[in-house]
Amino acid sequence: MNIIAVSKTFPFDEIEPLINSGHVHFGENKVQEALAKWGNKKDSFKNLKLHMIGKLQTNKVKYVVSLFDYIHSLDSIKLAEKISIEQKKINRNLKIFIQVNLGNEYQKSGIDKENLKNFYEKCTKEFQLNIIGLMCLPPQDAAVRPYFSDMEKLNKFIGLKDLSIGMSSDYLDAIDCGATFVRIGSKIFGNRS
Repeated sequence: MNIIAVSKTFPFDEIEPLINSGHVHFGENKVQEALAKWGNKKDSFKNLKLHMIGKLQTNKVKYVVSLFDYIHSLDSIKLAEKISIEQKKINRNLKIFIQVNLGNEYQKSGIDKENLKNFYEKCTKEFQLNIIGLMCLPPQDAAVRPYFSDMEKLNKFIGLKDLSIGMSSDYLDAIDCGATFVRIGSKIFGNRS
């Protein structure tokens, strides 16, 4: 199980002690902030793994592909195609999670579970993406466990091994349900101002 230290909004001098103590996985959700913060740091810290955990717009993909190692928010065919094109340009192959909209919430991104298998096959066969798992954000104020349990079943159904679920408030439930990546921010860095 891997802990992604969600370092969004925190300056690098607050993150560096964690890197120096051996932590490897860090998450950002804004491309511009990530470029400014991590752009030249990955040369100094070779083991570092950067995770794009926020919504990704197609016009930012080229920056993400060159800087990040993981994308947790693949949510459309258009985005899959763009990632594929940009990866081929610079010969990179990021590890990617498909975002699933389990609660069928209109305001949230993600693939409906009915379309998931077809979407996965198109991403892997047509676009040659390295899909390693699924990701979801359960509906706010809902009991998370049924959603996490559903995700574990969907992941097994598709035959994927990684599962990106759980944050500071519900990571223990996520781990119980097979999470291989949890996204922890406030429990590591404290509350954001």
